[in-house]
Amino acid sequence: MSQLLSKPFNRVAIVGSGLMGTGIAQIAAQNGFQVTLVDRTLADLERAMHQIRTNLLKLFQMEQINESQMKRTLDNIYTTTDLQNSKYCDFAIEAVPEKLAIKQEIFKELDTLMPEHAILASNTSSLSIAAIGSVTSRPDKVVGMHFFSPVPKMKLVEIVRSVNTSDETVQVIREVGERLQKQIIIANDYPGFTVNRVLVPMLNEAAFLVMEGNEVEEIDKGMMLGANHPIGPLRLSDYVGIDVLLFTLESLYEGFNDSKYRPCPLLKRMVEAGHLGKKSGKGFYKY
Repeated sequence: MSQLLSKPFNRVAIVGSGLMGTGIAQIAAQNGFQVTLVDRTLADLERAMHQIRTNLLKLFQMEQINESQMKRTLDNIYTTTDLQNSKYCDFAIEAVPEKLAIKQEIFKELDTLMPEHAILASNTSSLSIAAIGSVTSRPDKVVGMHFFSPVPKMKLVEIVRSVNTSDETVQVIREVGERLQKQIIIANDYPGFTVNRVLVPMLNEAAFLVMEGNEVEEIDKGMMLGANHPIGPLRLSDYVGIDVLLFTLESLYEGFNDSKYRPCPLLKRMVEAGHLGKKSGKGFYKY
């Protein structure tokens, strides 16, 4: 057995306590990992812990966890504004905004802080894992670990391997994902990976239909009843965030230089108007 595969991977640093990072921290703590949750301010961390407590209380009320499990989950989470505390962890999952420069800066710092065996994972939904790992001295231990929102409910994790990611790293992160009670698929390091590569062009096409004068409700009804989708593409776009959808489309368009990924102009107008979907109160629907 290799040195990497023989190491226990029980302590995880999660960098970023937004919606995704908070969800990842919760499920990691629920499944027995020792979590170090890192963000820039105490207010960010307090908001994250409030959300985790709220989520756990709902599970308790639905009798999906007991009081002891709820307490143990919270005890498994340590919050800090100091990235230096990641040096005690076996692997890191970065969940900060989708900007390559920001992610590279974090990975560069994690690389200097964390032990030699540590794996560095990114929750990016579209950025190049090879580019993120290029700033480290361990590109073979850099991998994508793409969760889906809401993290506690969605069953899938995409593991994304770059040209530099080792087989051992993929195997360890697969085992981590399975310990998190997730189903795993492996994707290669091309823009959009697997799910967004298929999904995002469909959401974009739905936006073109709206721009052409079709009714939002009719489009969603058509896909729900005609394609057996549980939710319509425009409602889903609102949940994803119109800004996030636009950014992912732009990444696909730039990454492949292919006109089939050209973002619908309506999406750009919506973002400029601040109509970002559910989180802003208005997107294709009002909330």
